[in-house]
Amino acid sequence: MSEIWPSYVINLADNTVRMDNARRQLDAQGLPFHRIDGVNGWRLGPSEIARVYDAQANRARARHDLVPAEIGCYLSHIAAWRAIAEGEARGGFIFEDDFDADDSLAPVLRALTEDDGRDWDMVKLFTFDPDARVVAGRDLTPAIRLVVPFRVPTCLIGYGLTRDAARRLVGRAVPFFRPVDEDQKYFWETGLRVALTLPTPIRVGDQQAATGTIGTARRDAATGGPGRLWRGLRTQVAYQAALRWHRFRGAR
Repeated sequence: MSEIWPSYVINLADNTVRMDNARRQLDAQGLPFHRIDGVNGWRLGPSEIARVYDAQANRARARHDLVPAEIGCYLSHIAAWRAIAEGEARGGFIFEDDFDADDSLAPVLRALTEDDGRDWDMVKLFTFDPDARVVAGRDLTPAIRLVVPFRVPTCLIGYGLTRDAARRLVGRAVPFFRPVDEDQKYFWETGLRVALTLPTPIRVGDQQAATGTIGTARRDAATGGPGRLWRGLRTQVAYQAALRWHRFRGAR
């Protein structure tokens, strides 16, 4: 029996309660992990932000300006991708530290490890819409389906990634202009085959954080009135059109 791919937990140093919760859950299922020291975007200077964040592309192609917390979150995921890309295993699993897991997590991770990315590059372990439309699927285990979602789920609270896919993401990541979770919806840009496990072995856990949350920071920064609404609508329409085009091409 092969060893389960390593797990990585993204955690900001100040969020000790979240780290304790993540540790407890992974330890209970016998899943060793490595902590990824998260990047606090509020502590980045203007030159550091300018080096990684393409503000011009953001204004032209994204729904909203990125707040520093989102920039730090993207950099944190890049660090996790790099750990997988430089590791000895053929893949790995990445968790944000606010996940809750059920007893199926370890069996799912083992099944994905043994599946070895034969028809996927990234596997999401969570979705807000478990009844969403899918374009293909197969049994991963007698109890778990591995499906290709028509629309890639946004949340990156937990996912698996092959080493080759991690290398690809690291190579294209900087500069970025969307939030990291939204970027993965554009699978035709990343070139990744994205799948989803159903039912999902994790869910969103306690959102309390000593450093605050991205959602709160985004709401606090919201400005722009009708212009912001138009920007969001324009981006959504463009995404939906591109999504349908690429799914149609894939079905041919």
